[in-house]
Amino acid sequence: MLFEKVLVANRGEIAVRVMKTLRRLGIRSVAVYSEVDECALHVGTADQAINIGGAAPAESYLNGMTVLDSAEESGAEAVHPGYGFLSENPAFAKACEERGFKFVGPSSETLTLTGDKLECKKLAMQAGVPVIPGSESPVGSLYEAEEVAERIGYPVMLKTAYGGGGLGIREVTSMEELGERYSNAVGEAMRAFGRASMYVEKIVTPARHVEVQILADGKGRVVPLGERECSIQRRHQKLIEMTPSPAVDDPLRERLGRYAVTMAERVGYENAGTAEFLLDGDGSPYFLEVNSRIQVEHPVTEMVTGLDLVAEQLAIAAGEGTSVPKGGVERDGAAIECRVNAEDPLRRFLPSSGVVRRLSLPKGEGVRVDSSLYQGCEVPVFYDSLVAKVIAHGRNLEEARRTMVAALDEFEIEGLATTIPLQQELMSSDALLQWDLSTDFIPKNGILDRLAARMEERRARELRVRAELAAEMTRVYGDPRSRDLEN
Repeated sequence: MLFEKVLVANRGEIAVRVMKTLRRLGIRSVAVYSEVDECALHVGTADQAINIGGAAPAESYLNGMTVLDSAEESGAEAVHPGYGFLSENPAFAKACEERGFKFVGPSSETLTLTGDKLECKKLAMQAGVPVIPGSESPVGSLYEAEEVAERIGYPVMLKTAYGGGGLGIREVTSMEELGERYSNAVGEAMRAFGRASMYVEKIVTPARHVEVQILADGKGRVVPLGERECSIQRRHQKLIEMTPSPAVDDPLRERLGRYAVTMAERVGYENAGTAEFLLDGDGSPYFLEVNSRIQVEHPVTEMVTGLDLVAEQLAIAAGEGTSVPKGGVERDGAAIECRVNAEDPLRRFLPSSGVVRRLSLPKGEGVRVDSSLYQGCEVPVFYDSLVAKVIAHGRNLEEARRTMVAALDEFEIEGLATTIPLQQELMSSDALLQWDLSTDFIPKNGILDRLAARMEERRARELRVRAELAAEMTRVYGDPRSRDLEN
């Protein structure tokens, strides 16, 4: 039997998305919110809402004990963490278990394993899953990092052993760069995750970022649901995701699925998760990590499988297992997702905040929008900049791309700078039309320079139109300055 009431320990579009499934399943939802989120969409969507503190995440959404106090107060039986915040925190998952709430995700023991990327790398090597050459244990100093880098050869990547979101990562092309970038990566990891355990890996270039969605039913069965390509990124954070990957054929798909299942079994995985890989220029895969949560890009998998992955999560957490048959699921066509962030791509992705003065979301066949926006809402400065996702479905990737282009053209928002112009540039670039994707897609193809030129051309066109309109008004009504002189 599914739960009667679930607390969603998150905010923004993912909280709204989870609550929609809860409502469809007849499960009452509980929202938690900070003092600046009182009028947020997830609060109005929930059946019940509880204030959990100040605007800063540490005072609210990252305060696990306050979140669980709210779950107790509301009478919730389970906690869905969404992604980010507490979703991969083993201490929070353990606290849920100890206080009698079902954590909708893997166990605290599994989260501890998957949160340690080097431990996962060791498990992968033991299981015969290929990994990127690099350190097999944390480097405790700059000297140790230099030793590893010299052994595997530059360029290398410095990575934090814990956390994600592109934080605590630096590319290093020479020994001269290593000292400063090591110091910067350590500092960023400490600020973001509270620990600075680092490791060094060889940079795979050119590389494609491909991941496999899995469902592990808690009864010994792990089901792969196909791959997603997430190569188009900025600062190691994904911007566009799609399925299927243009670089993956059936034999490679089967191989990646097998590796993903192997890793899930090795860490005792239960619930929805993702195994992430890099593909080199020859298409050879290298295991990166297991992401132990629902992913931002899960809708593209839902669009081609017809599954509701949040509903699957809830069923697994309730002990009912997954609805996916033993033979797997049929995949229908292709899907693409564009992330809409409140950022200005031409100002080094500077976060944007403010009141949404005007909003019109795209709609129509093959289009889905997951959003936390409404006209008049305020986007605060304290949280992740993701405010919406546009997902497009088609019979193949090209049809999905054309649907996405039309949807982005229909997306109108005033009051915030967003990444929509960048997404429009990306979706029409020559390299994407050839599906020639890589993790350095944006700089390699001069996307930001092209966007800047297009925006400048648009501004010049608007100025010309205004000048022509002013000239026509003067011709018809005369020069208003001359009338002022007459008076």
